[in-house]
Amino acid sequence: MTRNILIIEDDRQLASMLREYLAAAGLKLDCAESGGQGLARLDRGDYAAVILDLMLPDMDGLEICRSIRARSDIPVLMLTARGEEMDRIVGLEIGADDYLPKPFNPRELLARLRAILRRHEAPVVAPSVLEFGALVLNLDQHTVTLHGRACALTGHQFELLWALASQPGRVLSRERLLDELSGGRLDHFDRSIDVHISRIRAAIETDPRHPRRIITVRGRGYLFAREQD
Repeated sequence: MTRNILIIEDDRQLASMLREYLAAAGLKLDCAESGGQGLARLDRGDYAAVILDLMLPDMDGLEICRSIRARSDIPVLMLTARGEEMDRIVGLEIGADDYLPKPFNPRELLARLRAILRRHEAPVVAPSVLEFGALVLNLDQHTVTLHGRACALTGHQFELLWALASQPGRVLSRERLLDELSGGRLDHFDRSIDVHISRIRAAIETDPRHPRRIITVRGRGYLFAREQD
C-alpha cells in the first residue's frame, strides 16, 4: 500500500523533484506551498509523515511544527537552512522527529524518512531465527549454520545476509541494502555490496559459481530464494 507524505515547501522545483524521487520508492508526495495550506491539508488528509521546510512565506516554520504536534503525533522531518543550529534544536525540542539541512541528497532524505516511519509503526515481534532448508540464521547469536556446520561470516556480512533473508523472494537493490544496513550513509561503499555477496556465497552456497540461495537479478539487485534445500 502506497503511503502518503505531505511536504510543506514553497520551492516548487524542489517539491517536484522530491515527488518524482519518492514515487520511485513507493511513496506518494502531496505538496503544500504555505503553512496555512499545509495545516489545512493535514486536517483533511491521511498522511504517514510530514516534510516541513522552516522557511515559509506566510508562517514561522517552528510555529507550524508546534501546531502539527498539537494535532497529532505524525512524524515530522524538518528542512532547515544550513547553519541554523538554533532552529534545529528548537524544532527537535518541540516535537520534530529529525532534521535535514539544505542542500541535501534526496537519498539521505529518503533514508531519514524511512527511519522515522519505521519508528512510528506499530512494533512487530520479528523472528530471531530464520530457517531455509539446511541453512539456519540466528539473530541473537549472530550465527549461520549449513547442515549443522558453522559458516564463517563477518558481522557486516551476517547483517547483509539477514537483510536479504528477512525478505525472501523480494529483489533488493544495492541502494536498498545500503539503506537497510546504514541509513544510506555508505554511498562510496556501494560496490562493496558485490564483494560481500561473493564472500557470503562462498560460505553458504553448494556451488558459489552457480548460486541458488542468493540470486543476482541483472540490473535490479539480489534476491534471496524462498525455497531452498
